[in-house]
Amino acid sequence: MNATAGLPLVTGATGFAGSHLVEQLLASSAAVAAWSHAQGRPIQSQDHRIRWLSVDLLDQARVKDALLELQPTVVFHLAGVPHVAESWKNAGRALQVNALGTHHLLEAVQAVVPTCKVVVAGSALVYRPSLNALSEDDPLGPSDPYGVSKLAQEMRAAQASTPVVRTRSFNHAGPRQSEAFVTSGFAKQIAEIEAGVREPRLLVGNLDARRDMMDVCDTARAYEALAAAGVAGRVYNVCSGTAHRIGDLLERLLAMARVRVTVEQDPSRLRPSDNPVVLGDPAKIIEDTGWRPEIPIDSTLADLLAWWRARIAAAR
Repeated sequence: MNATAGLPLVTGATGFAGSHLVEQLLASSAAVAAWSHAQGRPIQSQDHRIRWLSVDLLDQARVKDALLELQPTVVFHLAGVPHVAESWKNAGRALQVNALGTHHLLEAVQAVVPTCKVVVAGSALVYRPSLNALSEDDPLGPSDPYGVSKLAQEMRAAQASTPVVRTRSFNHAGPRQSEAFVTSGFAKQIAEIEAGVREPRLLVGNLDARRDMMDVCDTARAYEALAAAGVAGRVYNVCSGTAHRIGDLLERLLAMARVRVTVEQDPSRLRPSDNPVVLGDPAKIIEDTGWRPEIPIDSTLADLLAWWRARIAAAR
């Protein structure tokens, strides 16, 4: 008997949100199937409840074979090029992984498990920039290569004949997030300054931008809620409905620092396109699933800083 058959599947399971989603699912599932193309298994590598499999979504035959072996009950598709800065350096790679990789997965689901529900994690950066809270009916018009790649992914998912729920996920933060993301970059620098491995100067980009940001664990709960109660064919904002000024988030982190820190702007950290406000309206996901964000942003920032402190201490 196949020990991996009939499990929930998370693609991109070694990624930031993917790793937290695996943890979330393990609270209610006996086991979870986890796909990753990355080297290593940074979370619970010894946990026998996680059934790891190396799958490159650009390898169409491998995707189909792995799905045939697994026969999942639900698929959470979180794999992809994860952030804006990387897409500016290699827009083609972002399109290839985010759009073509999703196409390969959905083709395989259609062929192997056509009734399996798929939650495709998209991005709020598919929207046309707006100073107002964005609902799912607002105009689309991404302003960077990452947003273009995620819009292509979403359009492919909208054409699927299998039950697919799409998300437009807004910013989320927490432990294990790459320093390429703003709050994690701040937290890492503070932890390095505290450890004496960096001068007491914290380099920043645009501090006036405002972002709808919540804890990654709330985002993971949202994906699980959408798998259970989201309506196939619909798209959902995954957001808090509150936009935080980046400078204010920095001030909260600085208040947690154990040393005095000087803040300096670094022109290299300014993006070619930086929307002044990215704010979402969560009314639809709340109405359809009952999900709401629960974790205060201060707790998220404290957890993020504690994670960087431990990581830097372990590396010394």
